[in-house]
Amino acid sequence: MGYVKFSYDQLNRLCVDAFVKFGFSKSDAEIIKDVLLTSDLYGIESHGMQRMVRYHKGIEKGTIKVDAKPEVVFETPVSAVIDGHEAMGQLNGHFAMELAVKKAKENGVGIVSVRNSNHYGIAGYYANMAVKEGLIGFSCTNSEAIMVPTYARKAMLGSNPQAWAAPADPYNFFFDASTTVVTRGKLEMYNKLGKALPDGWALNKDGNPSTDAADVLANISAHIGGGIMPLGGSTEKLGSHKGYGNGMVVELFAAILSMGGTSNKCMVGGKSNICHGFMAINPAFFGDPEAIKKHFSTYLQELREAPKAEGQTRIYTHGEKEMEAIKDREENGIPVIDKTMTEVYDLCQYLGLDFSKYFGDYKPPVEGVKATY
Repeated sequence: MGYVKFSYDQLNRLCVDAFVKFGFSKSDAEIIKDVLLTSDLYGIESHGMQRMVRYHKGIEKGTIKVDAKPEVVFETPVSAVIDGHEAMGQLNGHFAMELAVKKAKENGVGIVSVRNSNHYGIAGYYANMAVKEGLIGFSCTNSEAIMVPTYARKAMLGSNPQAWAAPADPYNFFFDASTTVVTRGKLEMYNKLGKALPDGWALNKDGNPSTDAADVLANISAHIGGGIMPLGGSTEKLGSHKGYGNGMVVELFAAILSMGGTSNKCMVGGKSNICHGFMAINPAFFGDPEAIKKHFSTYLQELREAPKAEGQTRIYTHGEKEMEAIKDREENGIPVIDKTMTEVYDLCQYLGLDFSKYFGDYKPPVEGVKATY
């Protein structure tokens, strides 16, 4: 098993049509699709179009409400709390960041916390929404508990990513990272490929290191122990407490301020309970935005030109690799795991969509693969 490549246009048409079939309006389908395919363009395949099957199962189970709309339940000139009413996370996230951006333009900063939502894709998508308006953006989300706190043996926090983005030349600053060593989606990718996990990623139900992706994922789903290590591993020696602490910062912005579910309450009792946090900051409230942007751009260039370690030829700043990934995928296609294409084929059959309309004569592998539907 390996990868196949498809054009952005092929995946774009599939995603929009599929989400319309799920019951979303065309405009909402476009928003959801944009979040997913932005992830694929960035090379973050774990959060891209391969998530369609997961979302459809959430709709069928009732954890995702297709007709739900986000509601502002508390508001000030610089802040808001939103009840997502179990709508798609991408729709709640888009609505919340638009509100944060509006407040930042008017009052310098906008901070919005969301409860009762669902998986919202990559955190960086929403941080970039602010950058497109000339602002500094921040976004974070909790999730089903997969992070095992330092010296524990049961997952209590999610992957809890946080993302920051700021205007700069020639590349905007863009930092998007989980506070776990890797995300659950990365384990799912290794499981699909039948590959052992690298050392230092995961723990079994007894709190011991594990390279068995299927076992770790099963234990997470059953809430019986084990999970993914915080950034820094499982002990303080290499900074485990720092990843754990950063995960708690996400809980504060997402779940605590919104009075929503913390990670250990997510995906429990038939509800997702996922919460998000968003912030937009207006540089104009600190001085000349262009001067600030130039000042930051100068520093970023100084970082790129810093002395290289022996054998190294380049120093990246955050956001460069994503821009290069977009260029590569626009020119050469977006890689998709072929097992994911079997899932997509099954989904098309289930929804009554013509798979060949999107992928021509391509035939996904089916031997040895359990059908999704």
